[in-house]
Amino acid sequence: MYYKISVKGYFAVNSYFYVDDDTHRGFLIDPGAEGQRLLKFARDNGILIEKILLTHGHFDHIGGISEIRRSNDIPVYAYENADSYLLDPLKNLSRYAKKDIMLRDVKYFHDGDILDFHKKTEFSLRVIHTPGHTEDSVTFYSSKDKIAFVGDTIFLGSIGSTIYPGGNGKDLKESITQKIFTLPDETVLLSGHSDATTVKAEHRRYTLYHK
Repeated sequence: MYYKISVKGYFAVNSYFYVDDDTHRGFLIDPGAEGQRLLKFARDNGILIEKILLTHGHFDHIGGISEIRRSNDIPVYAYENADSYLLDPLKNLSRYAKKDIMLRDVKYFHDGDILDFHKKTEFSLRVIHTPGHTEDSVTFYSSKDKIAFVGDTIFLGSIGSTIYPGGNGKDLKESITQKIFTLPDETVLLSGHSDATTVKAEHRRYTLYHK
């Protein structure tokens, strides 16, 4: 199952818990702010957070991690080239919010990797590199539950911005049409800044808009 928690720092962002029903272990995806609130939610719901996963390195998706790390030693995972964002307050946009966030000691995953638990189970997410909004943007896909955590690549009724450092319209179009839209139609898309939607619904909208 998954839980969506809207947290607010500079502005609101969706953080997600993706939890194995059998073991109550799970991933925390994009803890953008209010780290202690997210930890309390996990405690109150009996969730053991195995890993923190980042869809990309913008400050509104990583801003709660330092607060989490003060009391918990949970490993953080990001795409292989994420340091260019995580270590640069200009590129991760935190400088503009007067925060200067830099995130170190991160572990890395690669396109196609399967993320699972220390104790192997069938519960896992597949990493799909979906650049365009940023160079390090990824989607986490569960074929078992037919859900995809898409970060800021695509939203309900819109697509990600390419105006920030590393943004690229051609890459974004390819990520959406060749990767997101090739997932099963019923796949639920869970983004950083909108309500849930589906591959089928967004494919239809995209096709109509880009005729």
